[in-house]
Amino acid sequence: MNKIVLISGILFGLADLFAIASLALPDWILTGAAGNMRLGLTLQCLTIHNRDEICVSPKLSIEWTTTFVLIIIGILCLTANVMCLMLSHWEDVLKKYAKWLAFFAMISFCTAGIVFPMGFYVDEIGGYPFQLPTQSQVGVSYVLFILSIFFTIISELLAEQICRPLPGAVF
Repeated sequence: MNKIVLISGILFGLADLFAIASLALPDWILTGAAGNMRLGLTLQCLTIHNRDEICVSPKLSIEWTTTFVLIIIGILCLTANVMCLMLSHWEDVLKKYAKWLAFFAMISFCTAGIVFPMGFYVDEIGGYPFQLPTQSQVGVSYVLFILSIFFTIISELLAEQICRPLPGAVF
């Protein structure tokens, strides 16, 4: 396995882990409007007047449900991509499939990144699409998700170098 494949696989793995962590944590949006509220795609947590934090599964808007589904698709594509890169040590043709899986993950993540801010109008936030109110801010989960997009794009560029035919090669 050459160095570019190894580096690409590590970056794809990091992107996958960041995307999984972003879904696991309820810190996509932090707001202080009704106590301290942390909104996520899988959990919504509320702390009022320094009492114990209460976490529930949220009823997601159509935009955030779409975001959740797109991120799951991206995670599955990245996981399959990493497996293809590992197996490409024995079967070189798998690099081509890994590149396409990464491309679909990148498209899925980028689409999720565009769709998510459309849901800022929900009652818990009280903003408008693409506009958070002043008492709300993005949290660490959203930052992890953006990092997963960044690592996916960088890794995809490396994967493109892996799969490019040699100059002068005739196929």
